[in-house]
Amino acid sequence: MQSLWSDEEARACGDDALALRVYTSRLLGRDPELVLHGGGNTSVKATVSDFFGDPVEVLYIKGSGGDLAKIGPEGFAAVKLSVLLRIADLPTLTDAEMVREQRAAMLDPASPNPSIEAVVHAVLPQRFVDHTHANAVVALTNQPDGLELVKKTWGDRVIIVPWIMPGFLLAKAVRELTKGANWSKVEGLILMQHGIFTFGDTAAESYSHMIKLVSEAEAALAARGGSSPAIAKADVEITQNDLLALAAARKEVSQARGRAVLAFAETGPEAAGFASRPDVGDLATRGTLTPDHSIRMKRRPVVLDGEEAVAAFGGWYGDSHTRLQKGQPALDAAPRWAIWPGKGTVAFGTTLTEAGIVRDIAEHTVRTIQQAEAAGGWTALPEADLFEIEHWDLEQAKLRGAPAPKPLQGKIAIVSGAAAGIGRAIAEELHAQGAVVTGFDLNPETPVRLGGRPGLTGRVLNLTDYPAVERAVQDVVRQYGGLDILVSNAGIFTAGANFEHMDPANWAKSLEVNLTSHMKLLQYCVPWLKRGVEPAAVFVGSRNVAAPGAGAGSYSCAKAAVTQLVRVAALELAGDGVRVNIIHPDAVFDTELWTPEALARSAERYNMTVEQYKTRNLMKTEIRSRDVAAMVCAMAGPIFAKTTGAQIPVDGGNDRVI
Repeated sequence: MQSLWSDEEARACGDDALALRVYTSRLLGRDPELVLHGGGNTSVKATVSDFFGDPVEVLYIKGSGGDLAKIGPEGFAAVKLSVLLRIADLPTLTDAEMVREQRAAMLDPASPNPSIEAVVHAVLPQRFVDHTHANAVVALTNQPDGLELVKKTWGDRVIIVPWIMPGFLLAKAVRELTKGANWSKVEGLILMQHGIFTFGDTAAESYSHMIKLVSEAEAALAARGGSSPAIAKADVEITQNDLLALAAARKEVSQARGRAVLAFAETGPEAAGFASRPDVGDLATRGTLTPDHSIRMKRRPVVLDGEEAVAAFGGWYGDSHTRLQKGQPALDAAPRWAIWPGKGTVAFGTTLTEAGIVRDIAEHTVRTIQQAEAAGGWTALPEADLFEIEHWDLEQAKLRGAPAPKPLQGKIAIVSGAAAGIGRAIAEELHAQGAVVTGFDLNPETPVRLGGRPGLTGRVLNLTDYPAVERAVQDVVRQYGGLDILVSNAGIFTAGANFEHMDPANWAKSLEVNLTSHMKLLQYCVPWLKRGVEPAAVFVGSRNVAAPGAGAGSYSCAKAAVTQLVRVAALELAGDGVRVNIIHPDAVFDTELWTPEALARSAERYNMTVEQYKTRNLMKTEIRSRDVAAMVCAMAGPIFAKTTGAQIPVDGGNDRVI
């Protein structure tokens, strides 16, 4: 364990205790071997002035769920220390009551909720207190002889705390175990199956104790064979059949969750090596690396060893709730991660953030439990204890309090012709409604135009380079786990020629871009859409289908053929639950094709002003790209869940069409 301390950076904090607290908190949060995604907590005791200017002793404690890697002063809650110490003296208290009293004792009610372990920090007399779930410490304490191993490694330099549920009970236990402690010798607390506390009168002292004790845990593991060589590695190839199986599993997990999830497959050497172990089914399902991981990861992963794996996981999960519940409500029976035998691991989440957190925790889990297994045997808390943590109402309340899901949250979409105009508006609106979107376009600026936002990316692609298109579709599936929405929008306008004088190249190019490329893209997407969540394909047609104009034959014929393609595809795919519809926009002028000069010329031909020309429909309204995008999103969402083969105009009403 390498110390990240910098004297220069520390001096920049001056004598400000909170600034130093922020500094060392970030050092801890920067190392994923110590802290992952909201784990751990830190504190400092200080004297501040209250609203009336009177001095008051407070505990600055990390806000619940805060990220130590990025925390600032605003991430800490100042809680009256006297109240926290009085709470520790109470004989009994529910966690809900403790949270309420902690909030009531805050100096600033706008601060985040104090950590559930605030009282633990308060009863420790040192000024600075650090708490992490260090992987090496957890691996050491989760050995069959973990207690003896902890004593052998640290002796009387640490106080050992047996497994106790976090919250009030843990605070009471720490208070009792530390009474009469010789603080000149004690450098930390080791919480069995949980983590480690260190402390000191300075930020540097507390941080250095953390690095020292965790380094000693790493050395103890290595001495028993639990060093890096214990981590299995393998190289695997992911085939199309593998991706089809991944997409099918993602669909089943989504159905169990009751909403679409993303599936992040990790198939690198370490994940593949773990998934290739002959004992992986046993090793991975003994329990979570630390108890709090069960809140995000559930108590075990699903092992994707057959078509009924997800259903079997749901059966086990339901049975275990029946066996173990003590009045706790049932949670959804969808796994949060998976072992993909011989391939790697898969993390599931309804958002990029959730799936990313699960992926990161899974990565550290598979590394650490292998080291623990090699060092003497990986053991986890009993199932009943993990169940209690997983259903802990304080933590579940955080999850329930998350923002309401967006309409297309967790959906995976491809949009062609996405660099500008209607296509770009569609891609951006799908993303705004929660989908992860990949836009294809020939324009070399596509990645820049669609980049900069997580879950919205652009790829330069010639839609008539069919092998490249097929690879691009597979890449989307490989990245997110499947495909739910296809918006086939790419096209060119080949006007200006009557049939009598039609250039064969004009005709051929229109059919290739405006028809054949749509068919090929659909063809490559169909296997994935069949395994999608409430899948939908939406094609962008044209008013010219119902009301063509002279001189635009190659364009109008191609668009009419695409409409027929949609009707046939709707017939073919309905049995697989795939909806296929088409939208016919007209007079959408806020695109790059329509410059102010071009608009002025067209308006003049009709003896109209530009504004009159832009609203020359029955409703006298302007049709914008975002209007088309809104309709496409509706057609891809639940509003059109029972509609297929439909043609929807977005034109403000055209008398020739009507």
